[in-house]
Amino acid sequence: MTHACFEPKDLAGYYPRGGRELLGPFHRWQPRDTIAWFTARGVELKTEPDGRVFPTSDDSATIVDCLLHAAAAAGVKVHPGIGLKRAERDATFQVELTSGATTTCDRLLLATGGGRSSAGFTIAEGLGHTIEPLVPSLFTIHIDDPRIQGLAGLAAPDATAAVRGTRFSARGPLLITHQGVSGPAILKLSSWAARELAAEGYRFPLHVNWAGERTAAQVAAVLTDARRAHPRRQLATWNPVGLPARLWERLVAAAGIVPETVWTSLSNAAIQALAARLTATVFAVAGKSMNKEEFVTCGGIRLAEVDFKAMESRRCPGLHLAGEILDIDGLTGGFNFQAAWTTGWIAGKAMAAARPSE
Repeated sequence: MTHACFEPKDLAGYYPRGGRELLGPFHRWQPRDTIAWFTARGVELKTEPDGRVFPTSDDSATIVDCLLHAAAAAGVKVHPGIGLKRAERDATFQVELTSGATTTCDRLLLATGGGRSSAGFTIAEGLGHTIEPLVPSLFTIHIDDPRIQGLAGLAAPDATAAVRGTRFSARGPLLITHQGVSGPAILKLSSWAARELAAEGYRFPLHVNWAGERTAAQVAAVLTDARRAHPRRQLATWNPVGLPARLWERLVAAAGIVPETVWTSLSNAAIQALAARLTATVFAVAGKSMNKEEFVTCGGIRLAEVDFKAMESRRCPGLHLAGEILDIDGLTGGFNFQAAWTTGWIAGKAMAAARPSE
């Protein structure tokens, strides 16, 4: 439900889109404030080693129940099953609901999420806003390549994935799946390069360095040391770069080396070929994951049209905007939740401060 990153500048760095705009808001409401808010209302939380924060119950209903109880205590009226159909702005907002009822209000908050079916985008456009194109973010990649066929479930603990010929790259564990590759490195890459990969139709050359960020020369030095330290061992039975054995065998074979070769008989030329394969494997990407596997949508209301001090529209006074309806998306790990908590809190405070006196 958030991430234990308490330095606003560092926190903003986890957002491929919206990080610069969120820097100021994070100084007002950040994960430490979110944690304190829920804790004060009886929600016990835990922090995983990677920084993700969960309720100790491991049940999302714990968070939902807390929000509903807090809303009820504040006198909020909740109308489940009723959506917003249309909103127009004159002296006040004239709002039509999906139930057929109409109402008016001085302030309106759109926090309808970022899914492609969100009616919030249509309503925001009608109130003068520009919607940045909606494309998937945080998705897995399809690859049909014999070098990884049959290896589903294996993971390289430290790899760098990059879109060849661009500035986009990401480092982390890389998981081989039945359809291609996934894992933190791929999810981060797909997030940062979401718009560019969509423009390419999800067909592009993927460059994988199975040795993290080490160069071919550095890996060659590691392989040379291995030849010296374990001359009688077969390449197939031991590797010095920490890769799963079956993946290592495939990469050895792809470098033109028989896996049963003993280290002492490995020539310098073969070491150079293997180092090149370990640091520069190129795959032809043939698509992305199905929609049901996507976590986040890139795109939404153009950020230049929003005043982040009050999360208020610059195009329509009295209209406030929060959450993924904005062109904001973060990496996986609780960051999208935190952007929602922060923008929602700021919008709510601003709306309350603008409330006419009784």
